[in-house]
Amino acid sequence: MKRKSEKIVKQVNITEHNKTEEELKQSEEKYRKLYEELKEVNKELRELIIIDPHTELYNFRYFEEVVEKEFEYAKRYSHSLSLVMIDIDYFKSINDVYDHQFGDLVLKQLAKQLKGNVRRYDTVIRFGGEEFVIIFPGVDRAEALNLSNKILSTVNSYNFGNEEHSVRLRLSMGITSYPEDRVTKATDLLDFADQILHKVKEDGGNRVYSSNNIKIRKTPISEDEKKVKSLKEMLDEITRRANQTLIKTISAFIKTIDIESVYTVEHSEKVSKYAVKISKILDLSENEIGLIEEASLLHDIGKIGISRKILFKNGKLTEEEYERVKKHPEIAVDIIRSIRNLHSVIPIILHHHERWNGKGYPDGLKGEDIPLEARIITVADVYHALTSNRPYRKAYSKNEAMEIIKNSSGTDFDPKIVEIFLKILREEK
Repeated sequence: MKRKSEKIVKQVNITEHNKTEEELKQSEEKYRKLYEELKEVNKELRELIIIDPHTELYNFRYFEEVVEKEFEYAKRYSHSLSLVMIDIDYFKSINDVYDHQFGDLVLKQLAKQLKGNVRRYDTVIRFGGEEFVIIFPGVDRAEALNLSNKILSTVNSYNFGNEEHSVRLRLSMGITSYPEDRVTKATDLLDFADQILHKVKEDGGNRVYSSNNIKIRKTPISEDEKKVKSLKEMLDEITRRANQTLIKTISAFIKTIDIESVYTVEHSEKVSKYAVKISKILDLSENEIGLIEEASLLHDIGKIGISRKILFKNGKLTEEEYERVKKHPEIAVDIIRSIRNLHSVIPIILHHHERWNGKGYPDGLKGEDIPLEARIITVADVYHALTSNRPYRKAYSKNEAMEIIKNSSGTDFDPKIVEIFLKILREEK
């Protein structure tokens, strides 16, 4: 009887099981459709969560995700990673004067400008209020400074607003970079950038600073860190010597090509000598002085790409010829871009023809927006050019050149640097 009962129960279970499978087959299709719909809804919800609805940029939630991923990727594959934190100077005044609706329009327009002036694989984020963050994968400090200065220049020259009201924006920008800033986790990038941004604000805003402009230290240096620092200093010295050897090699190369005495290495060496003297009086670091020396030696290398007919023209250049000459800083950058050890001098060389009043080239940077190192080289470069013979004029005397430099203080040149340089020249034997 027991066996018979077990047989009946087993048969019933099989029947019930078959019935459940049949029902599941019918339900599976319903569940699959519901799952696909749910995926689409989740995707839309995620976009709502990570996108700032006003500017259509990514928001802080997305930043927390992406910065961790980018940092881990940079560490794993020994890539560079830079982050720039941006704050609009005096934005409260814009809201107070023109109302919040106008301020919202300006934020929207700025977001569009930022997106339009980065590479397609950079990430622009509205961090909150009038603060933005840009993540630059694969970009070191020097390149981040270059990219950020270009963004600042573009934004400074753009008219924000509408037909009724128009405003120009000033931006404070703080950059941190891995591995240069020795950050150990992704959140350090943002923390350091925030500290640097605070320094920019203290110094008047509307400029780009990196950690070179501010000393950041969270904890006392341990013995292990001192050992690491000592080793790094040794490696830095080796790198510095390697760079000097590289520069000498390039200088020797320049001497072999067909550029006559007007633009010889001798000119660059004289400029370098004066630029280093100015830098030491300004109490710049050894690293900064080294960069200035390197940039000085290489600042005119781009003239290799300018026609001899233009360079040695015995008379005034045409507008077209002058536009060609103005390309030589960019040509120089193209020449040295492939040499990784020289990336730090790129912004200096690129901007050594900018002018204090904003009427220089290539980007029309103004005042302290121009890298300090470039401002130093500019004065030394012009002085030596003035005291050298040119096809279109004879050399000015030392006193005449000093007077020209003095009269151009505050227009072409940084007044502080002019004051230091003239003192150096007066004390020369």
